[in-house]
Amino acid sequence: MSSVVAFQFPAYEEPELNSGILASCPDARLERVEKAGVAPTGYHATTIYPEYVRIKGGWVLATESRMDSVIVVTDDGRLDVKEFRRLEPGEMVVVGRREDGSEGIFVYSKGFESKDALDEPFIFRTGRTRETAYSRDYDRMYDLLNYERDNGYIVWVLGPAVAFDHDSRTAMSSLIEHGYAHAVLAGNALATHDVEAALYRTGLGQDIYTQRSATSGHYNHLDTLNRARDAGSLRAMVEGGEVSDGIVRACILHGVPFIAAGSIRDDGPLPETITDCAVSQDEMRRHARKATTVIALATQLHAIATGNMTPSYQVVDGRVRPVFIYVVDVSEFAVNKLRDRGTLEVTSIVTNVQDFLVHLGRKLL
Repeated sequence: MSSVVAFQFPAYEEPELNSGILASCPDARLERVEKAGVAPTGYHATTIYPEYVRIKGGWVLATESRMDSVIVVTDDGRLDVKEFRRLEPGEMVVVGRREDGSEGIFVYSKGFESKDALDEPFIFRTGRTRETAYSRDYDRMYDLLNYERDNGYIVWVLGPAVAFDHDSRTAMSSLIEHGYAHAVLAGNALATHDVEAALYRTGLGQDIYTQRSATSGHYNHLDTLNRARDAGSLRAMVEGGEVSDGIVRACILHGVPFIAAGSIRDDGPLPETITDCAVSQDEMRRHARKATTVIALATQLHAIATGNMTPSYQVVDGRVRPVFIYVVDVSEFAVNKLRDRGTLEVTSIVTNVQDFLVHLGRKLL
């Protein structure tokens, strides 16, 4: 086990709200919700960054934010960031499209800016590609995860590739067992193939160690789904000894929430898979709003979904701190897609997720 390092967060530089132009800005304008699920015309849509709203002459920070939602001002002056579909008639919504304070809305994107960045117009290798050196990212992640295990809320977003390899599956299970996961978000496929690996030692019919295809192996994931549905739940299979290892088992035995969000192409699905997409989003959001570190592995759609629910900051014990978001995939296109969809503060690592997890596990466990 690695020794715990006193992790140093980037300091949050508070905006100067009580001086200059911001001190004389007007209160934000509020409009009433007239119809459930429909925002007033001219609503302000939230971003990933800290947002301040001026109410009764003072600036108030939205403490649990997410992008592409609206801000409801409660009767006691708090800011509640809500998805459109959750709006109720009578709620008062912040309206205005200018984010510079002139309409009582101030979006602050510079709170965690590095002072070391070069101010030069021409610099090589500013992107994150397969040629990027990731040694510093790994070193920082070791220290971060050791800190977050006891002081934060680590959310993993997992694609099925994690369960297709014996070593990565073992590493992920061990990370969960040793406290390096506080929630796991995935789909029906990850859970299915993880349990398939426990029952048949295959992933989509291939041996998870040798990668050789098993005879009639294409039945294995279907048999897995059938057995799980017959048992009634994955918990019943784990507690009954039918599933003796793996990611799902580690989550169940160690009390780590496992959210399996369904999709239109799911087989089965597993009993625990949530097939109502709005309920899935609510369950994922419940953990994203608490997340202090998010690590998404080889799952483009779930990574984008989680990224859209996760702000770049958290307010913990009255202190604004960054939320660290990592996306890991062998495809440059996949890791860049998350940034293209609005999660601008993501750190991307272009590598095979099996190698990533094994590397992480060897250092932390």
